[in-house]
Amino acid sequence: MPSTAHPAEAAIRFESVSKTYAPRRGGPAVAALQGIDLAVPAGSILGIIGRSGAGKSTLIRLINGLERPSAGRVWVGKSEVSALRERDLRALRARVGMIFQHFNLLSSRDAAGNVALPLEIAGWAPAAIRVRVAELLDLVGLADQAGRYPAELSGGQKQRVGIARALATRPEVLLSDEATSALDPETTRSILALLGRINRELGLTIVLITHEMSVVRAVADRVAVIEHGAIVEAGSAFAVFTRPQAEITRSLLAGEMGHGLPPALAARIGAGGRPGATVVLRIAFEDAPDGSAILARLARETGIEAAILAGTVDEIGGRPFGSLAIGLPPAPDVAARARAYLAQHGIESQVLGYLPPAQEASRVA
Repeated sequence: MPSTAHPAEAAIRFESVSKTYAPRRGGPAVAALQGIDLAVPAGSILGIIGRSGAGKSTLIRLINGLERPSAGRVWVGKSEVSALRERDLRALRARVGMIFQHFNLLSSRDAAGNVALPLEIAGWAPAAIRVRVAELLDLVGLADQAGRYPAELSGGQKQRVGIARALATRPEVLLSDEATSALDPETTRSILALLGRINRELGLTIVLITHEMSVVRAVADRVAVIEHGAIVEAGSAFAVFTRPQAEITRSLLAGEMGHGLPPALAARIGAGGRPGATVVLRIAFEDAPDGSAILARLARETGIEAAILAGTVDEIGGRPFGSLAIGLPPAPDVAARARAYLAQHGIESQVLGYLPPAQEASRVA
């Protein structure tokens, strides 16, 4: 499914792109990507999500020409990457910065030296390099760490050096290949905040690949979900998180944005309804209005009284999003009636399962 961005507004475009790797040792050819159509709006942050082996890394390597498509075309701005010769690819890569999962810093160079490397390769004058490196280290919060070597830096500091290095030649696009997966949660949050600030202040288009939905939720404004080499869902982060269409998206979202439940409650929920069982329904609120108000109206207008079992409020792309798990009284059609009423008021819902009757639960306890 392509992005809604018009090609003229796109910083990156994939047009019917497929990538097949030649067979090895007599084995079959491997189709890594199939029929990718995707446009990344200039100045946006796109998160590409998928399980290991889904094709994420191949997709991102096509953007900077480290891989070439077997079919279709890849564009960065007005440059068709898939048609460039090696000399022209080197010029393109000055416009496309890359940050890596394991930092890829040179241990023999200090922080300033690592940031300076692409500028030296590009032929900048030493005085200009010193000024640019100082600017970048200040931007990523490492102005006082210029003389430290990678072995003396924390994981988060190493990644900040990697980000500064990726920005050295003033690229138009920044690619992030699982850049936070080797970091602890607190450091991950700080790195994502830095990427968000770089996007806002420098106007960079950022593409990040990850298998962590929390990473995308924190920073991306657009999402593409890839499975078996194909884009199965794409759109705004808010729409994909709150109204996932593909089964793989719903699976990856399990435990995110209120889809999870407190462990004690989740352990009690079963798949099949029994006489007297409580129906557990999850309802989602865009922009997080007061959930209790709609439940009061549900009771008043339909006679269905719901109990709030759990709830969360979170944020996607700067917009609040709320989720409630509610218990409905045991009746044959209660879930269908409640869901129909909620749908009439623009509220999505899904049946999570059933809680055993109170007397049965007390015997288990």
